[in-house]
Amino acid sequence: MTPETPETTATGVTTQTVDTDAGTARVTWHRAAGARLVLAVGHGAGGGIEARDLQALAAVLPGHGVTVALVEQPWRVAGKKVAPAPKTLDTGWRGLWPALTAPGLPVVSGGRSAGARVACRTAAGLGAHGVLALAFPLHPPGRPEKSRADELLGAGVPALVVQGGNDPFGKPEEFPAGPYELTGVAHADHGFAVPKRAAVTQREALEAVTAAVVTWTASLG
Repeated sequence: MTPETPETTATGVTTQTVDTDAGTARVTWHRAAGARLVLAVGHGAGGGIEARDLQALAAVLPGHGVTVALVEQPWRVAGKKVAPAPKTLDTGWRGLWPALTAPGLPVVSGGRSAGARVACRTAAGLGAHGVLALAFPLHPPGRPEKSRADELLGAGVPALVVQGGNDPFGKPEEFPAGPYELTGVAHADHGFAVPKRAAVTQREALEAVTAAVVTWTASLG
């Protein structure tokens, strides 16, 4: 894997391509002044870093001393529409790790949906400072017997799950007890979208997501 020289965008955010054994990945850095942590978050299998929760974290966390690295897996950078097998996703994430640790700060490994599973599976082996699981897909919709709880329970590092109250991939009350923290976002679905008639607005739902992550990352030191 060979990190390339970061390029500065018009907004001052920097992007960096990284060669991995799974292909070329891309990191978009949202840097915090005097950062104490790096939060690296990957996307899901059905979308990219434009996801509302990832963008909200990138906008808010740098103001709390956390640099946010939005990670695009090689399949997404290559323009493919279907994510590869979990093993290949893990290979891409491991290949990115040297670039994520390059600032010399503790790195929290995170992601949404499939990206959260990757973070959980690889955290202990990479020496992650913690795991952030956004919209963790506890099971396929309508198939609670196909639980993926073992991935979360086996993360081996401090973990926070932020889950929509109406997520068909697993509602907060479906999660087993374990060595992790869990925050539910009322009325939100798998993408943290809320119905127009819900008791909370879309903005309030995203504020609940970012507030939970701000509090949890502060507790990590």
